[in-house]
Amino acid sequence: AVVSTQSTGHQMAAKSPVRSCGFSLTNNILCFTTDKAMNQPCFIKFYDLRDKEQVATNSPFRDIQIEDSKVNRMIWGTVEDYVITGHENGQICQYDWKTGERLRVDHSHDALIKDLQLSKDRTMLITASKDTTAKLFDAKTFQFLKSYKTDRPVNSAAVSPIKHHILLGGGQEAMEVTTSHTKSGKFEARFFHLIFEEEIGRVKGHFGPINTLAFHPNGKQYSSGAEDGYVRIHDFDQSYYDFEYDF
Repeated sequence: AVVSTQSTGHQMAAKSPVRSCGFSLTNNILCFTTDKAMNQPCFIKFYDLRDKEQVATNSPFRDIQIEDSKVNRMIWGTVEDYVITGHENGQICQYDWKTGERLRVDHSHDALIKDLQLSKDRTMLITASKDTTAKLFDAKTFQFLKSYKTDRPVNSAAVSPIKHHILLGGGQEAMEVTTSHTKSGKFEARFFHLIFEEEIGRVKGHFGPINTLAFHPNGKQYSSGAEDGYVRIHDFDQSYYDFEYDF
């Protein structure tokens, strides 16, 4: 696997598939993770893009070898001091890129982490897992806050930037879709109340498992991408803004 920059033609080669990548908040540090595959361990690699030599010679300044469960998702944390990783066994971790130290680990999930996203203010972390739940944490301390339970694997989860809403998407395993009726696959996007953890709505449309979700930064739209090969862009109508949760 290679990571390349088109303007310069530089590329960084990896000895196994690259699973996730991302830039730091200042855009100075590139991080990517590799799979435990092809007789290679899982690595988290960091390159300082201000040092052209690191890119040119494929020499990351920090190389963290993951001994246990491989990384499936990685995002930068609340500040630029650490990255957050989601693993195959369900754990989430924080790693300090300056020292390589694992700062925190949480075992609330017991199956593959499919997605990690931060809230707009970067204080909350939402996870999506194959264990049929999404969970909300304090992004810095990993304090557990809320859990959103479904009856299907959760592939993606997002936090609304303007309302106390959590959006979840998923469905049955992709390999099983062709053997089931569309309805039984449960491919709706589902809305939950962030605080009360209760489902408040569903949106149909996809005929395959939803793989990824994102709110528009203004909170007035969301997009969903699914196994059916479609990306759907949804505009919220007035009833969405008028909705008040009764408690």
